Amino acid sequence: MRHYRYGAHTKTDLKVHLVWIPKYRKRVLTGDVAVRARDILRQVALEHDLEIITGKVSINHVHMFISYRPSQDISKIVQWLKGISSRVLLQEFPHLRKKFWGRHFWARGYLAVSSGTITDEVIQAYIEEQEGEPIVDDSRFQIDPP
Repeated sequence: MRHYRYGAHTKTDLKVHLVWIPKYRKRVLTGDVAVRARDILRQVALEHDLEIITGKVSINHVHMFISYRPSQDISKIVQWLKGISSRVLLQEFPHLRKKFWGRHFWARGYLAVSSGTITDEVIQAYIEEQEGEPIVDDSRFQIDPP
């Protein structure tokens, strides 16, 4: 069942699957570190009005499937999640500071995959079926004549 998020003049269902890894893909997300990382990510999500649909802290990477508001940028969401969790984990676990020098716990990149209920082909077919001449040439974006 769809779960919409409501704003003053909006009704949205924006979801993204995020994946990121510790630097050097080190296998450090175990035991107390994994539990604390999960708790920190939950707290950050709560503070920034993100809804965690599901997630998993694996030994060398993190998966999160979240719902977010249209005013929030995915890059900013990842910045919150990775930045705050990195700072707190390095403060609370001294043994991590020895493995991850330079105050960087997470690797630089991340994977973000948007989620939706329709495919790209359905959207393209819908656009082609709208008023006006059907799209017959190879251009990707057309303007209907007046």
